[in-house]
Amino acid sequence: MNRPALILLIMLYADPAFADVHPVSTVQQIATVMATAQPGDTLSMASGTWTNALIVFQGSGDSLRPIVLRASEPGQVIVTGASSLRIGGSWLVVDGLRFENAVPPSGAVIEFRSSTMGESHHCRLTNTTVVDCNPPSSTTDYKWISLYGSYNRVDRCYMAGKNHSGTTLVVWLSATPNYHRVDSNYFGPRPVLGVNGGETIRVGTSDWSMYDSYTTVEGNYFYKCDGEAEIISSKSCGNMYRGNTFVSSGGALTLRHGNRCRVEGNFFFGNMVSNSGGIRVIGEDHVVVNNYMADLAGSSMKSALPVMNGVPNSPLNRYFQVKRALIAFNTLVNCKYNLLIGVGKDAELSLAPLDCIIANNAVRSTYGPLIQYVDTPINITYEGNLFYGASLGIDQPTGVTVADPQLAKDATGLWRPMATSPLIGAASGTYDEIVVDMDGDARTGVKDIGADQVSTGTPVSRPLTANDVGPEWMRTPTGVAVKDVTEPSSFELLQNFPNPFNPATVIRYVVSGIRETGPGESTTAPSPGERGPNHVSLKVFDLLGRVVAELVNEAHAPGSYSVIWNAAQSPSGPYIVVLTTPEGVRSRKVVLLK
Repeated sequence: MNRPALILLIMLYADPAFADVHPVSTVQQIATVMATAQPGDTLSMASGTWTNALIVFQGSGDSLRPIVLRASEPGQVIVTGASSLRIGGSWLVVDGLRFENAVPPSGAVIEFRSSTMGESHHCRLTNTTVVDCNPPSSTTDYKWISLYGSYNRVDRCYMAGKNHSGTTLVVWLSATPNYHRVDSNYFGPRPVLGVNGGETIRVGTSDWSMYDSYTTVEGNYFYKCDGEAEIISSKSCGNMYRGNTFVSSGGALTLRHGNRCRVEGNFFFGNMVSNSGGIRVIGEDHVVVNNYMADLAGSSMKSALPVMNGVPNSPLNRYFQVKRALIAFNTLVNCKYNLLIGVGKDAELSLAPLDCIIANNAVRSTYGPLIQYVDTPINITYEGNLFYGASLGIDQPTGVTVADPQLAKDATGLWRPMATSPLIGAASGTYDEIVVDMDGDARTGVKDIGADQVSTGTPVSRPLTANDVGPEWMRTPTGVAVKDVTEPSSFELLQNFPNPFNPATVIRYVVSGIRETGPGESTTAPSPGERGPNHVSLKVFDLLGRVVAELVNEAHAPGSYSVIWNAAQSPSGPYIVVLTTPEGVRSRKVVLLK
């Protein structure tokens, strides 16, 4: 066959016109269609509530023409009750579903494997929500999303409200690397679990931790992920954690088990929330560069940059000694506990960090000491660092300068070097592998100290907002994004999502300008009928002016918040949501459509 004919054949093969669209309204219809489905086919799920739906989506597409299971109208297929989804095969895509109050009879809510086809490869879950899929008991352990197989992707999904044991999203390993990608998702509030097992993401397990995973977790937004000390628990080798934003979350990105992971270009905004942390380092040959951390209040293992002690001849489930870590070009501002070395030292954790490099980091905080040795590191190298604002905490070593970094907030609320900053052009060493900064700007010529390479160009990367991630159908109609979450410039009641909805919707709002509590004033929620200085009220009214739901009645600190209204007991129709704060009143119309 000549080349033009081959190209024409490929174009015809990839043309959607040669694929079928199959409307489906039951689980059985999905199974029937998939028994004969061909690459490029689409299964269009009928809008409405799918109750007790054990969906098995298994088959084989190809790289040019995946088989797609999608909502006929994104966000209007609601999967609830004793329901689950199993994706088994290759080149399959699930798009636009809503899992709400779905409790699987066994296993995870969504698994990338099926009993017939086994583990999935090159499959994708996108534009999907998993909200409040909780069992009656918080001690019941199951995951919401379990990734098996290889080269699978979870993107633009929204997950919030998990209050029971078990990781929100987990990657399971095998003897070969899996190369999964988890990106552009909104991981919403997860309350404190009180025991282990409350991670938002876990990549691997302790027994597989010395195997390569090569999973990439990038461009995700984590908001109030308080489940446990480890927001992300990395338990495998070779993973990349890049360009994520953590906001008001009580925990840390933890390199718990495994080696050779890279943590780069992430933004941590603690807003002085209790236990808000940064990056915890355990294991060998990790690289932690270009990260920005501000207003983190966590201590010990949840401080900004804790480097832990190890256990001699550590079993897989304990703590391996930190060796050859590179911690470089990070910026830490106003954190309570900054660089902690040898965290966890005791009779068992007796091996101090070995052969680590701490280079070209910028740390400014009035909380001291800025460097704490819980145990004395072995052969540590400091190079090109600048610390300022409190006592250093150790005898000033070569490679650490104490000077004002001259930082100023830009229009987005980030602390950046001023024109006269001693950070500019002052980095030591070459570090040729660090070619960009936190903005994605090139680090050419002499590098600057800290995460920010001063540039006049438009940043390629930036801290994410709630409106940058998650399902497309959840975006506000006007494209309004949540303001700077660290210091909101105004108060807003954002459009709920989805809208119309059935039976639940997420309502987001931003409050700022609330005055500080004075001496003797309470920060707790006022009694009914009272209005404290920081009081925020969020109520839902019907068109006759009757209150049908009181969603919020408590004191708030400035920040971005979200709450879920489950209107299962309310009739269809329009409602008015009213936000009342010391700054004023905002309202929006929402539509319940059953």
